[in-house]
Amino acid sequence: MWEQVQETVSFIKEKTNFTPEYGIILGSGLGSFTEDIQIEHTLPYHEIPNFPVSTVQGHKGALVFGTIGTKKVVAMQGRFHFYEGYSMKEVTFPVRVMKYLGVEKLVVSNASGGVNPNYEVGSIVILKDQINMMPEHPLRGKNDERFGPRFLNMSEPFSNNMISVAKALAKKLKITVQDGIYLGLQGPTFETLAEYKMVKILGADCVGMSTVPEVIVARHMDMECFGLSVITDMGNEESIETVSHDEVLEAAKKAEPNVRILIKELILKY
Repeated sequence: MWEQVQETVSFIKEKTNFTPEYGIILGSGLGSFTEDIQIEHTLPYHEIPNFPVSTVQGHKGALVFGTIGTKKVVAMQGRFHFYEGYSMKEVTFPVRVMKYLGVEKLVVSNASGGVNPNYEVGSIVILKDQINMMPEHPLRGKNDERFGPRFLNMSEPFSNNMISVAKALAKKLKITVQDGIYLGLQGPTFETLAEYKMVKILGADCVGMSTVPEVIVARHMDMECFGLSVITDMGNEESIETVSHDEVLEAAKKAEPNVRILIKELILKY
């Protein structure tokens, strides 16, 4: 893994000569955030050594390098999921690469199903914690101390400082936000009624199929993380409207302008 990461980092540095401070992972339906970036380089995943290739509709598949104001950023336009058949090490490989390109702060976004009755479709949720219910752990196996410690303290997966700044910005921008706990399941099926009930009983507010592994690996390397979730469907243990991936993308698209403003302002101010 170490050698692969260094090989990929060397290739990217040679191509871009760019040292980003912020990494951004754009979830389903949120890929047009790159329009807010003054783009300097775009590298399709298939051109990058050791990179997987995104196979999901709504995930374009490129690393985008550029600036937001004076801040240098790299954005993943499309992420990788465990349900696509990748190992957790492959899913989180780009986060390792981001760290060694220079990234110290990671912003992750996703689309998720809500179980908190205070949410509605289109709600923007600032993630304050996460629950890992994935069947594989990204740190399983021999630990390389060059990346981080064997036993990782996960008491603050999402930066309290970044959360405070984002909430203050949302208030100033008159953007309604909620906060909540995200639970990660493998997918790719949407949840059954009983699974939505389980998510609620376990103390989560929303559920999805990403984010958790990337945040674990980012924290393993001592990166500060901030997470946003767009609620694209609501489920409870009694009834649920049928949901499709197209509907998820559509709901995310409606919330996207406010998500884009919030992420942009957070990067500029923090």
